[in-house]
Amino acid sequence: QLQLVESGGGLVQPGGSLSLSCVVSGFTQPYYAIGWFRQAPGKEREGVSCINRNSGDTIYADSVKGRSTISRDNAKNTVHLQMNSLKPEDTAVYYCAVSTIQAMCFMRSDLGIIEEYGMEYWGKGTVVTVSS
Repeated sequence: QLQLVESGGGLVQPGGSLSLSCVVSGFTQPYYAIGWFRQAPGKEREGVSCINRNSGDTIYADSVKGRSTISRDNAKNTVHLQMNSLKPEDTAVYYCAVSTIQAMCFMRSDLGIIEEYGMEYWGKGTVVTVSS
């Protein structure tokens, strides 16, 4: 059974840090792009960062660039997202997703955003709240 399980969310003060993890299991076919996405209350879901499972290539949305680091541990089928200098606007439900057809998430470089086109399988999310 395909499963993506996120963990690591919680309440953190502005300026603090958080590390999210996503464990991927049950895949009988290769998957390539693994991404973190988030949805803030009342807003559409947006991409945060993506990594290619094989090459380790990464991309970041402008909103988190310089504050976040995505990494993978293929031996554990796990992807991590380290987030630093957190802001209240980072408050959201964070989801991980994978693609079996794309090497990387689709990025609109002109806008600095990552789109979810082609991401096929999704976890249920973990809540991150940034508040004092």
